[in-house]
Amino acid sequence: MTTSFFSRRAIARSLTLLSVAPLLAVAQDARPIEWVVGYAAGGGSDTVARSVAEVMSKSLGRSIIVNNKPGAATNIAADYVAKSKDIGNVMFTADFATLAANPSLFAKLPYNAEKDFAPVGMLARFPLLLVVHPSNPANNFSEFAAWVKASPGGVNYASSGAGSPQHLAAELLRERTGLTLTHVPYRGGAPAVQDLVGGQVPFALMDSATVQQYVTSGKLRALGVASAARLKTLPDVPTLAEQGVVGFEAYAWQGLVVPAGTPPETVARLSKALQAALDATPVKARFQALSLEAMPGTPEQMTAYVRTERERWGGLIRKNNIRLD
Repeated sequence: MTTSFFSRRAIARSLTLLSVAPLLAVAQDARPIEWVVGYAAGGGSDTVARSVAEVMSKSLGRSIIVNNKPGAATNIAADYVAKSKDIGNVMFTADFATLAANPSLFAKLPYNAEKDFAPVGMLARFPLLLVVHPSNPANNFSEFAAWVKASPGGVNYASSGAGSPQHLAAELLRERTGLTLTHVPYRGGAPAVQDLVGGQVPFALMDSATVQQYVTSGKLRALGVASAARLKTLPDVPTLAEQGVVGFEAYAWQGLVVPAGTPPETVARLSKALQAALDATPVKARFQALSLEAMPGTPEQMTAYVRTERERWGGLIRKNNIRLD
């Protein structure tokens, strides 16, 4: 009788757990996913995250909330995600700075770029435009170079942050041309562009997503693009290579990652939703309007791309002894 009694209790307990488990899973899936962006709202990274998140949330059946954590060359956001215990409910826009540049820019990071994140897939690549305030006398790169050389002590340039692609692309430009350029870092592309438009800083190599609307409206003038070919949206703006800066090509780029330790099936589900979002008509239209290049692919392809970029820009950083600590 005793054995039978405890057996019945065990069976009842097991049935109860089995009935509750799906409810717990549903409850967890009903929670919003936090998408962390290491730049201020309104910039290119923020625009991409919000555009893609809107479509991904529908295919995943879960709401996605974008959380902007700007500062310290994305290290604040990266550290936050790397240490997150909310596995399955947090994602991160890990970009050029986070994964390719910072490991060489900083002697010590609060995160490990290779070990603390699991790649979901690449998001997009941003062409960089050399833009100046309309009051600037230059109308092409040759005139721009002459203007810089005629300026005592050189000129300042804005970027979306220390160690950002905008920063390092300008350093590459300085190296290739010998121009005297001084970096003025901002906490994101949006505040940098505000000062560009206001005339507080004279020029920048800024991503198309952030500055294209200001170029088309005449609030900024584009003198060249750092991509291999002209942009379809700005066909009259020549590449910098066309204007004599031989072999100059640089992009801002970003991918989607989750904390290391995220279950493979969760990564696979997010990757599938990401690829579908990048192929969705609203996202394609938004990217095209901003001259962004979608980069659909597997987590393994993202790993290979990041490794190549880390080697390329790490070499530039070490050669010019660029340090941020």
